[in-house]
Amino acid sequence: MTDLRQHAPGRAHPPTEPLSVPATVLVGNPRRGSRTLTVARHLTGALRAGLADLGVHIGDPYLVDLAELGADLPARLIAGTTAHAPLERVLDRVRGPGLLVVVSPTFKGSYTGLLKLFLDMLPREGLSPGTVAVPVMTAGWAQHRFVSDARLRPLLVELGAVVPVRGLAVLEEEFGDLDTAVAGWTAAAVPVLAAVLRSCQTPAVSPPRLAETVPVHQPVQLR
Repeated sequence: MTDLRQHAPGRAHPPTEPLSVPATVLVGNPRRGSRTLTVARHLTGALRAGLADLGVHIGDPYLVDLAELGADLPARLIAGTTAHAPLERVLDRVRGPGLLVVVSPTFKGSYTGLLKLFLDMLPREGLSPGTVAVPVMTAGWAQHRFVSDARLRPLLVELGAVVPVRGLAVLEEEFGDLDTAVAGWTAAAVPVLAAVLRSCQTPAVSPPRLAETVPVHQPVQLR
């Protein structure tokens, strides 16, 4: 009897094309130069390296540090969209498709009011289709280890983001060794993020072009 299996053609696996994805990092700590900002930079660097290994390339992320913008938020909330044109451009960038990393310290068991004030300026489901979000929080107590999933993830989902991986919480006691603090989470999250980013992005997706450079939120090299 002939073994038909030897004549069966092998399954074709087309080569994976490289993909370029815009990225935005939103930091919700009201203090300038915060450790939350340090965690955001470190984690984003780790994500970029891991995703690049899988053919998903992240350019210089667009950093939105709310500590630099906090004074402008109440005026915009009261006066509406005409109050602060540069802030409108920041909101437009945060709304754009791509990878969105949102990082907040834990205040009173949740994210900061400053972050909520900023995100409240977006309409419901205000994030563009194709936005893949990563919730990250820093915390002082071990019992807040899951606060990013309990508090920040539902907010991002409400705004229309795809949140395909569990959130990350970095405790204060882990700040001295961020490589170790994020390594296990990154190893599990990067393959999922790469697959979802590929499924969400289309050739039409490209980083938004800004009409004017504003020093507070210009793209920076995150390492």
